[in-house]
Amino acid sequence: MSTKAAAEISRPKVAFVIESLGEAKGELFRFSSPRTADSLLRKLPVSGRAAIYGQEVYFQVPVKASGESPRSSVEVGSIGYWPMGDAVCVFFGPTKPYGPVNLLGRITEGLELFGRVRDGTLITMRKD
Repeated sequence: MSTKAAAEISRPKVAFVIESLGEAKGELFRFSSPRTADSLLRKLPVSGRAAIYGQEVYFQVPVKASGESPRSSVEVGSIGYWPMGDAVCVFFGPTKPYGPVNLLGRITEGLELFGRVRDGTLITMRKD
């Protein structure tokens, strides 16, 4: 298997289409929360209405996953899954998660778009 093919399996590319703002790119880290990442990848594309908490945007997704090495702190640019709310979270600024999250990946392009998201904005996450 080529290095590129291995990277596409362990770090699948995703995109976040943000209503009226544009598109952000990211990658999932399957090794961080493999069960959560696989469940989410099987459901893509998913859409939800944004909610804001500090410098975090989150939206509910049709995925139920339990804690998988849950973290109480994450880096700016992280993509997480919040098991208590069945939600994908994007941390666009320094914010402590409301509750522990499973680390899913990181935003690689367009992180600044999340700072302009308002409550109720439609976000679609899809494979890229």
